[in-house]
Amino acid sequence: MSATRVFVARLAGCMVFDPAGDRVGKVRDVLVVSRPADPPRVVGLLVEIPGKRRVFVSINRVTSIASGQIITTGLINVRRFEQRAGEERVIAEILGRKVLFADGSGEATIEDVAIEQKSGGTWSVSQYFVRRPKTSSSLFAKGHTTFVSWRDVAEKTNDTEAQSAEQLIATYADLKPADLASTLLDLPEERMLEVAGELPDDRLADALEEMPESDQVNILGRLDDDRAADVLDQMQPDDAADLIAQLPEERGEHLLELMEPEEAEDVRMLLTFAPDTAGGLMTTEPVILSADSTVAEALALVRRAELPPALGAAVCITLPPYEPPTGRFLGMVHFQRMLRYPPHERLGTILDQSLDPVTAETSAAEVSRILASYDLVSVPVVDDNHRLVGVVTIDDILDYLLPDDWRSHGDDERPRDAERAHTARMGRRAADG
Repeated sequence: MSATRVFVARLAGCMVFDPAGDRVGKVRDVLVVSRPADPPRVVGLLVEIPGKRRVFVSINRVTSIASGQIITTGLINVRRFEQRAGEERVIAEILGRKVLFADGSGEATIEDVAIEQKSGGTWSVSQYFVRRPKTSSSLFAKGHTTFVSWRDVAEKTNDTEAQSAEQLIATYADLKPADLASTLLDLPEERMLEVAGELPDDRLADALEEMPESDQVNILGRLDDDRAADVLDQMQPDDAADLIAQLPEERGEHLLELMEPEEAEDVRMLLTFAPDTAGGLMTTEPVILSADSTVAEALALVRRAELPPALGAAVCITLPPYEPPTGRFLGMVHFQRMLRYPPHERLGTILDQSLDPVTAETSAAEVSRILASYDLVSVPVVDDNHRLVGVVTIDDILDYLLPDDWRSHGDDERPRDAERAHTARMGRRAADG
């Protein structure tokens, strides 16, 4: 192999290729097995292949590790990865672990692990990159770092302090929300909850939106009420409403009281609609501008990185006020249409008024038909006074049409017929009504 020693944290996200140079996937983790008198042995890589499936690639199938890429023999078992007893994932489980120095000089936290190839072709752990506790009271101070042999440290036992997830979270920095959600759900439950507890509110909110409702409830149930409310504030209102509807009624109401008033108001409104209607599926945060706004102003808003693509595909034009429920809805201007006009063009002159909005009571089936018939990414929702209250996006419709467990389907599985079972949400809304 081209490299005889590599650090595991640097392998995260590295591309994996077959001998012909075709991309196989990307590395997500390294698996090791501990041995009583010898260094932990590397048994293989956890590789994500197309379709977001994670598979095990034996280290014996790896022929080269160099320059940020890994070459394999091309023979890969595409069976979904299942961790075996005795195996540990370096990035997910070992990074952030507390260890004690054999010389009695204190403790440290593992921040990286070096693996090394031996003369027989096998790979094993050779060193740990560790950080000692900081000795200064400064908020910006960090402890001293050093390299230590695997022999010079021992795992700290009987430690009630949660394992640090800082290094693991750093490896997730570039993951898209759906990939982050999938990665979190692949972790052992306790480790997943530790990582969720340390993720920033907005990142955790993004990940929760991409998880099955049962996993959302599990994670939110382990957060204290203040933190849970902060995370719900960061979620799209429709996703937050779906999640709150799954919680015990008393806790759901308490979290609504802790949320920011404006966010809670949107969620409460969504909870009044049936889940199979436009009102139950819509988001209350579309891009809204006046008819006097220009193309340049609209493009500046839809280019924001935090805006979901489906919401950035069109701008809604209304009379004031410009927060749902708005003044009278005038029409929409689609992103592609804006690109055909100069930056100073007023949006009121290029409105698309050919598409009628739907009402909050319109069935999800009818909304689906409209989106499909006119090749739309979103459709506006208005109330009886023709005021804009939200938009239903193609993402919302897909979440409704696909089975609840669609995220767990593999490539060899076909989704069952679309069905939706929101018993808890229906019960809550019936009670509210």
